[in-house]
Amino acid sequence: MNLSFWRLGWRTLWRDLRSGDLRLVIVAVTLAVSAVTAVGFFADRLKGGLERDARQLLGGDAVVSSDNPTPADLVDKAKALGLDMVQTQTFPTMARASDSQGGAAKLVGLKVVEAGYPLRGNLRIASKDGQADAPTREIPAPGQAWVDAPLLDALGLKVGDTLLLGDSQLVIGAVIVIEPDRGAGFMNFAPRVMIQKGDLAATKLVQPASRITYRMAVAGADLPVKEYVRWADARLKADVAQAERVLRGVRVESLQSGRPEMSQTLDRANKFLSLVALLAALLSAVAVALAARAFAASHLDDCAMLRVLGLSQRTIAASYAYEFALVGVVASAMGVAIGYGVHYLFVMLLAGLVDAALPAATLWPALLGMGMGLTLLFAFGLPPVLQLAQVPPLRVIRRDVGNLRPASAGVLALGVLGFAALLLAVSSDLTLGLIAVGGFAVAVLVFAGLSWCAVKLLRRSVNESTAPRWLVLATRQMSARPAYTVVQVSALSVGLLALVLLVLLRTDLISSWRKATPPDAPNRFVINVMPEQSDAFQKALNGAGVSKFDWYPMIRGRLIAVNGQNVNPDSYSDDRAKRLIDREFNLSHSAAKPANNDIIAGRWAEEEEGAVSVEEGIAKTLNLKLGDSVRFDIGGMQTESKITSLRKVDWGSMRANFFVMYPVSVLKDVPSTYMGAFKAPELAGFDNALVRQFPNITNVDMSSTINQIQRVLDQVIRAVEFLFGFTLAAGLVVLFAAVTATREDRAREFAIMRAVGAQNSLLRQVQRAELAGVGLLAGGLASLVASVVGWALAHYVFEFEWVVSLWVPLLGAIAGAVLALAAGWWGLRDVLRRPVVETLRRASS
Repeated sequence: MNLSFWRLGWRTLWRDLRSGDLRLVIVAVTLAVSAVTAVGFFADRLKGGLERDARQLLGGDAVVSSDNPTPADLVDKAKALGLDMVQTQTFPTMARASDSQGGAAKLVGLKVVEAGYPLRGNLRIASKDGQADAPTREIPAPGQAWVDAPLLDALGLKVGDTLLLGDSQLVIGAVIVIEPDRGAGFMNFAPRVMIQKGDLAATKLVQPASRITYRMAVAGADLPVKEYVRWADARLKADVAQAERVLRGVRVESLQSGRPEMSQTLDRANKFLSLVALLAALLSAVAVALAARAFAASHLDDCAMLRVLGLSQRTIAASYAYEFALVGVVASAMGVAIGYGVHYLFVMLLAGLVDAALPAATLWPALLGMGMGLTLLFAFGLPPVLQLAQVPPLRVIRRDVGNLRPASAGVLALGVLGFAALLLAVSSDLTLGLIAVGGFAVAVLVFAGLSWCAVKLLRRSVNESTAPRWLVLATRQMSARPAYTVVQVSALSVGLLALVLLVLLRTDLISSWRKATPPDAPNRFVINVMPEQSDAFQKALNGAGVSKFDWYPMIRGRLIAVNGQNVNPDSYSDDRAKRLIDREFNLSHSAAKPANNDIIAGRWAEEEEGAVSVEEGIAKTLNLKLGDSVRFDIGGMQTESKITSLRKVDWGSMRANFFVMYPVSVLKDVPSTYMGAFKAPELAGFDNALVRQFPNITNVDMSSTINQIQRVLDQVIRAVEFLFGFTLAAGLVVLFAAVTATREDRAREFAIMRAVGAQNSLLRQVQRAELAGVGLLAGGLASLVASVVGWALAHYVFEFEWVVSLWVPLLGAIAGAVLALAAGWWGLRDVLRRPVVETLRRASS
């Protein structure tokens, strides 16, 4: 028989399409690719949109911050790249009311802006305090000042009144509600006063000793912005190496470096979106493998006949590979098209969660989808089909493709490696990918081994003389073909593992986000409380209904020696280290470890003299480690201490945090003030009354910053929940396909039983018992493994605490049984209705 594999593959393709043998394979691959690409396209656009919206918190795509006017070469480079630019100046100063208005004064953060501010995001202002706000692209008019509402309360002013600023008299034109690029530095905590650049000179506030922060925000297309950031970073590194530095104090800020309170949330969101796509691919692999197994079983007779007619094994194998390649290309293209269409449904449903349209998707999700579809088909679909080329003619009597041959094993190994590589690409995070892929690989082996043991134990534990007939038959069905049962349990377990993992991580991930800024999170920071005012101040808070608050002494100290060696800015090459050494630290002490700090190295021993705890980030910057001796100059008094612990501090938690803390309740002979953090009560005039009672304190209102964080956080959570719902639905469809892939095997077995006299009611009980048993076992195993993999992902990838509930395995087992019964009822309901003769004729044809 001389027939090319091209012609044979094309003929069998059309025949299999007409007969429906490829239907489940095509559906499985299409579903796989559509799930991956729908998530991929939406996640790609959502990621771009979230990053774009989060850049509003910077006021641009990148920001050059400096202690002096922005260097000319940095400005010229931005112009050369065609980037939009806006420059601002910010510094603390005093604002006051006129004598006729009471003459009250208040420390404010003055911000000088120019036309075009902000480049990203919108200012939101209100015409009066308490009225509805609206976005604006304008800046204060000449002679006007826009202010925060707390300043009006503190000075007893209203919109339209005069505000004295230096030598100028400005009219209060509006109330600032949202300032997108405000930041979280202490200088920005004071009430904001915003004026335009043309009014600055008349105030005469800029003096040689003024502590002004200059910020140049740039915005534009991604490539020019990235090129600018790379160039600026290289320029700063080159400047550090110079003996006489000209760019001292210049910093380039991005979303990650400039807004740490947002970068962690966005990073977790991106990782979760990647995990959703990764789990969709793993779910689909189960369906493709089972669909290919069913396809191979239905082609046993055909291959046996071709072998009898003399067709070579190589030709048969090549024809099936060609057929599957065509199917893979078509099914993957269909999946990409469907996924692209479905992702627009996501976008429409997301309308209103973002301020503007999402950016266009890249080609990466489409290429990834095509690669995923072809890899899935060749990795999990082709190996059982290649077995057909080596099936002896007599093997058809046993309805078995035989043991795995070297060629099929080689294709399977290469395919699995390729699939794992694609999964790592989908994950976009090496740790996430390795834990998920490695966890699932180990899970398959665990599922197979435990299910094999369970089948053997089941046969021995059922007493055939006393057990119900339906249970005896179900047990025999499962134990007579243990390999078949192991495959079925393992397939369902992997699918359920993905679903359980999604449910567990989604719930705890969102919970951890909410805990970062809970409803009772502090929105006021108070500093400069004198020691003799401490008790009275805390009583004032309690009297206003504030029962929970952070309260710590705050000490100013300069690091002067490490391990007995004096240090100064020249001792370090890193620019941040130089700045830290060049200024005083905020130190504190407490016998009890702060509740929101985790000890990552060493130990915190209460009341340990001569000990100090250091935040891990600053320890890394200053090359400090456990056991090092550090000397601080505190108000002219030097203290020597040993580093006994390193702490992990969540700087985005809006709590009172410190770089360095002494684990003692009293630090003798050290000058200090107190600081507090608390949730302000909703009482009119609370802040003004507090400042009048304690006029020396600085009361910092964090409400605006927390509102910005909560708005972006709510948007992230809604998007993650929507993607979770879609992938959960796709996973249920895949599980349904996995259960129904064994329909013909069940139909043939039940037809034989019916032919020898078994009643439909008995066989229905047998089917339910088998499905419930398989689902119960699969759900329990999946939940146990999901708890382990979920803990690893939570601990090493998403970085939040996760305690596994003991109820998870039980609930997982019950859910597995219910899902298996539901899928079996829907997909196998016609098995017992089909005439016996028709089933047996179909099996022998």
